[in-house]
Amino acid sequence: MYADYSHILRLAKPYLNIRKNDIHTEIVYRYACLLMESEAADAAIVIPAVICHDIGWSQVPEELHLKAFGPNADPALTRLHEIAGVKLAHDILLAIGYDKQKSSEILAIIDGHDTRSTALSQSDRIVKDADKLLRFDKNGMEIDAERFQINIISHADWLEQQIEKWFFTEIGKRLARTELSLFRQQKGT
Repeated sequence: MYADYSHILRLAKPYLNIRKNDIHTEIVYRYACLLMESEAADAAIVIPAVICHDIGWSQVPEELHLKAFGPNADPALTRLHEIAGVKLAHDILLAIGYDKQKSSEILAIIDGHDTRSTALSQSDRIVKDADKLLRFDKNGMEIDAERFQINIISHADWLEQQIEKWFFTEIGKRLARTELSLFRQQKGT
């Protein structure tokens, strides 16, 4: 499915070379595809939103990143990447002549994907859940533990407490629990 959106990925890629967002985007994409197998959503909205949702981090000074996301995030700083991401995604979608109505929904999803506690549409629910699932992925957990200098086992326990608050779809909740179970099996906890 990514191949259908390679033109968007090509334009977004330079903005993903920060904060391990290239890895992040690949993992979020994988989860979005899994979610769309069970949940009806428009891939022509979900996939571009997944590709572009974090490109705005490239516009936030790197020294502010660890203050803008994670366990002690400053919502005002988090908001900066959403605002910058909307502008960059708009320019990318405009450059390729993407459908205006779909572009509008994509931009609305990006604008608030981390700071808005509600979902605007089924496509938004998929993007939000896929983005959160990254934190439950073994690679995502290891990146966060290293980045924030936290104990990965304690972090897994904390993540488990967030499932009901964070996820919009039942499949998202199930995937999060499955990932945590696999992680604990690997760690022998």
